[in-house]
Amino acid sequence: MSTPQKRRILAVDTQPDWLDQHTYQVPGVGEDVMAMIQSGQFDTIMASCSAFTAIERNLVTDQANLVLNTIGEGVLVVNQAGSCAWSNKRMQAYPPAAMEQVLQICSRAVEIFNTLGNTYYDDNTAPSKKFSFPVGQDQHFELIASPVIQADQPITQVVAVVWDATRSKRMEQKIDFIDQAGRELAKLESDRIAKLTPSERLNLLRDKIIKTSKELLTFDHFNIRVVDERDKKLEIVIAEGLPPEALEIDLYAQPEGNGISGYVAATGRSYICHDTEKDARYILGIKHCKSSLTVPLRLHDKIIGVFNVESDSVGAFEEDDRQFAEIFGQYIAMALNTLNLLVVERCNTSGQIADSVVQEMAKPLNDIVTEAKLLIDEYIGDDNMRTRLKKIIEDVEFVRVAVRDVAQGTRTVLGTNDIKPDMQDPILSGKRILIADDEVNIRTTIGDILTKHGCHCVVCKDGFEAITELERAHFDLVLSDIRMPHRNGYEIFASAQRKDKSMPVILMTGFGYDPHHSVVRASQEGLSAVLFKPFKVDQMLDEVCKALTTHPSHNKAL
Repeated sequence: MSTPQKRRILAVDTQPDWLDQHTYQVPGVGEDVMAMIQSGQFDTIMASCSAFTAIERNLVTDQANLVLNTIGEGVLVVNQAGSCAWSNKRMQAYPPAAMEQVLQICSRAVEIFNTLGNTYYDDNTAPSKKFSFPVGQDQHFELIASPVIQADQPITQVVAVVWDATRSKRMEQKIDFIDQAGRELAKLESDRIAKLTPSERLNLLRDKIIKTSKELLTFDHFNIRVVDERDKKLEIVIAEGLPPEALEIDLYAQPEGNGISGYVAATGRSYICHDTEKDARYILGIKHCKSSLTVPLRLHDKIIGVFNVESDSVGAFEEDDRQFAEIFGQYIAMALNTLNLLVVERCNTSGQIADSVVQEMAKPLNDIVTEAKLLIDEYIGDDNMRTRLKKIIEDVEFVRVAVRDVAQGTRTVLGTNDIKPDMQDPILSGKRILIADDEVNIRTTIGDILTKHGCHCVVCKDGFEAITELERAHFDLVLSDIRMPHRNGYEIFASAQRKDKSMPVILMTGFGYDPHHSVVRASQEGLSAVLFKPFKVDQMLDEVCKALTTHPSHNKAL
């Protein structure tokens, strides 16, 4: 049979006669007594009423100290003279320079609270005051000081809560820098910018975006895609530090099956991929990519594209990076929209002017023809005069056709009446040329002109058909519109480059309208020329001949 375990009793400030040797007696309440109580080695505590009250007070104080030493902020009590009456461990761990400034601020706070007077404080509650101050060049602190109120007595102490605000201050400053950089992107409507061509404007925007992304956001590998409203395809606009194969992947603004970019464009929600190997949505990007950040490009309530950033480190992006990218992304969206509006405005203005010219010239031209016909009837027998009058009528008709062609804008080629049949050109003779344009009048007109100059032309009505022909046969030159169904101008250019690096490519666009920014991307990779519609026949022929004679493929043929 086991021996019963003896119970241990702690007697504080009392000594009953019946206590035995298992009782540990202490004369009063001190730190050693509180340590014994907290050690848990005693089963029972006996104390006088006065000692019990002291024990309870000490236990509450210990709990308060535990709380104050556990929280993440510094806490201290400061008197009017600027001396610290008490501080927690966090406050004691701050740099001495921080403590010195806190004491000065709290001393000043006591004076401020006293100037308000006791009548300012209702129900023993006092308003707190917030202060912020730097420590050296690298740290920034903030504190909230609250007065210790005693009825009808002046304020002699304040309690201050102090925290290291360095990270939040840096974030605030970085947001300000991003905001300033973003505003620079939006400065595209100034007189200097208005004089630039659409390609030059986009190049300027691209340089600004790359500079801000690298220097301010520390993003080295990224791409910007815009949504094509016709088929919701995400078209590459600007790319930096990404391999060509990553840019050739077709993605659409759909939540499933189109990678993270498609998901973000469809839902409008930012997405942080902490580990690409564990995320099924991730699709090929930079080599050895380990994490990515994708945010929507939002214009008011509409998603116009995505800003995708990649890193070769796992977990490279945090919530701060997401917030920075979203702020910068708003300015990118505004800038891209401004570029398109400038081009559309130019196109619409040119079209309106041309229509006005046609309307204004119609009556005078009709009057000239009517008068000429009347004069022809009057000059019967004067063949020389009749011939001259007939020539005037022919010239008027030529003017009508020319003005009508200009009014058609991007849907026509100017100067086709000057083309003579069988105008063989030794540079063009026998050359195989691929022509791609979704405007039937453009592609057939260009095809007819080049055929008359001795070329063998293949005409395509859309981008898919053009790429199919490129893969099937060899061509000496490609002449393609930028904006077509299924594939854009850059994709046709890239397909031609894959087939033959020496194949010259000329892109065409109406009034510089380039929603996918094919010109800028292709120009960086060897584009031969750009024709802005409506262009003249002579201009087109000059660019075609120049591309054929200056390109490496022509030199090899010689």
